[in-house]
Amino acid sequence: MLAILGGVGAAVAWAVSVLCSSRSSRLIDPMAVVAWVMLVGLAITAPLAAVVGVPARLHGSLLVWLIVAGAGNVVGLIINYYALRIGQVSLVAPIVSTEGAIAAVIAVIAGASLAVSVAVALLVIVVGVALASVPARDAAIEDVARHPRVVILALVSTLSFGASLYATGRAGAALPVSWVVLSARLLGVLALVLPLALAGRLRLTRRAVPFVVASGVAEVAGFYSYTWGSRHGLAIAAVLSSQFAVVALAASYVLFSERLSRVQLAGVTCVLVGVAALSALHA
Repeated sequence: MLAILGGVGAAVAWAVSVLCSSRSSRLIDPMAVVAWVMLVGLAITAPLAAVVGVPARLHGSLLVWLIVAGAGNVVGLIINYYALRIGQVSLVAPIVSTEGAIAAVIAVIAGASLAVSVAVALLVIVVGVALASVPARDAAIEDVARHPRVVILALVSTLSFGASLYATGRAGAALPVSWVVLSARLLGVLALVLPLALAGRLRLTRRAVPFVVASGVAEVAGFYSYTWGSRHGLAIAAVLSSQFAVVALAASYVLFSERLSRVQLAGVTCVLVGVAALSALHA
């Protein structure tokens, strides 16, 4: 039961983050959105990390993995928000949810074995992304023109998120969760908040404030919820948390009236099924 609650909590939190970011990235520059999300996240995670104290093993390879995890998360968010700025949540979210597949591939490249069942799940995901990449026949001309760019941005952000997930796993095996979560927020503040503030580009409109704050809180809450749930059942938490794309897709249908063509919907379905299967198998 606790694993289910943790997984569902993470899925809902990350879906909220995606939905809010899709709105805020259309109100202000996506770089500024990520900067504010990182700043909100830092305000939450810094005190928690301070309570735990500086880990004794925070050096050498573990420090490198922590930096890679944080940098991958920040870069992935920036590119993802640019995709959400011009594309549909119902298309971007399912593609980004394949980040776990990328992490699995990286693990294989690093020397892990690849089971036949995992290879099949990866193939299903690839087919799904290919189908989702086909523009709808009745779409407006400008939507057709943007569609390939949205898919490419979503895929690139997924690669970055996948690398971050793999590095997070390596760092999280020996470091406290609070410090792993803190890494991206700290790097985001140093690499984005400070430069944008100095350049006078750290804009925030009144309309964007609630979306940015909600995204920052949801990102952190989702990570902690998943970690808590995984301690009581890793496979269950992994499968359920990966379904944040399903929650985001359903919400975008109701809130934003987004629609996908039959071919795109078939592709998204393949992606979601493949991600769920891979999460269960890889966990």
